[in-house]
Amino acid sequence: MKRRFDDDFEEPTTTFVRMKPGARERALLQSHTIHTPSKPTKKTSYESSSDVQRWLHTQTYTEQSTKPTFQPSLLTSRRDAPWILSSLTPFYDQQLITDVLHEAHSGKEATVFCCAAHPSTGVEYLAAKIYRPRMFRSLRNDAIYRYSRIQRDEQGQAEHGNSRRGSAATRKTEKGRAAQVASWIEYEYQTQRLLHEHGANVPRPFAQIGNSVLMAYVGGLGEPAPRLSDVIIEQHEVEPLFERLMNNIKLALIHGRIHGDLSEYNILYWEGEITVIDFAQAVDPYHNSDVFSLLTRDIERVCQYFEQYGTHYNARDIARQMWVEQMGPIPEEI
Repeated sequence: MKRRFDDDFEEPTTTFVRMKPGARERALLQSHTIHTPSKPTKKTSYESSSDVQRWLHTQTYTEQSTKPTFQPSLLTSRRDAPWILSSLTPFYDQQLITDVLHEAHSGKEATVFCCAAHPSTGVEYLAAKIYRPRMFRSLRNDAIYRYSRIQRDEQGQAEHGNSRRGSAATRKTEKGRAAQVASWIEYEYQTQRLLHEHGANVPRPFAQIGNSVLMAYVGGLGEPAPRLSDVIIEQHEVEPLFERLMNNIKLALIHGRIHGDLSEYNILYWEGEITVIDFAQAVDPYHNSDVFSLLTRDIERVCQYFEQYGTHYNARDIARQMWVEQMGPIPEEI
């Protein structure tokens, strides 16, 4: 395996722009014009919004601890340190982690940290996935995912009957939004537990509290496993890795899950093995049969990735066969 770097493909170049007659003179004149800088608009931290504050209040970990205060030195200079500490302290108090070592991965909605594991866990490192406050505004266009799983009201009870109307009413309140986010993260954790228990290539989940999920760490200290999109695999690995991914997709379907957002960007590669991550958008095909398109899209993305290695698979045929074997007739053909 070779790690792919952008510098391997491009050499720096100098770009010359041809300007229209007279444009050069105007540009020179403007460059010598003194401009009074406008006063920058002060941005309001999203962490101070009512949604986030309510979330922090409702998710506050209240267990009293006699242990020293959890103050990892890594977080000292981070602007979001309070948010991260509020997310990780429960794991520290429950003797699951002892320190935060480095940032492993970062995305739009969440950041993953490599943590030193407590000896009681039996492992050396653990990965803590912490959702950011952005999650409160990220789940707006999630209709197909939302209607493909059990929804919960403000009191955390499963909604029945017209779930679309009930969910919409719930999301209009701050408490309802917090309940929605909590339910969303809990569903990801439970999905990961379900798949790990049945032998899928996913990180072993250890715990979930509030906006954080604690799981097995993939990689080495200071060297987190790269995403499949960031490596070049050897030719002899192509067929086995493709088959392994198809088996994982099939295994998930058998046990009532479709990843819903699978691609080379949420598949880790480490020492010849793949690990599927990020189940925030997983759906239950038994709860909503209108998700065949998501299964097809997952398989299409995997097939498209492997095409660069000379493979040619019919993604839709694979998806159709997989669905019919496990679920019966395809909804659009009934």
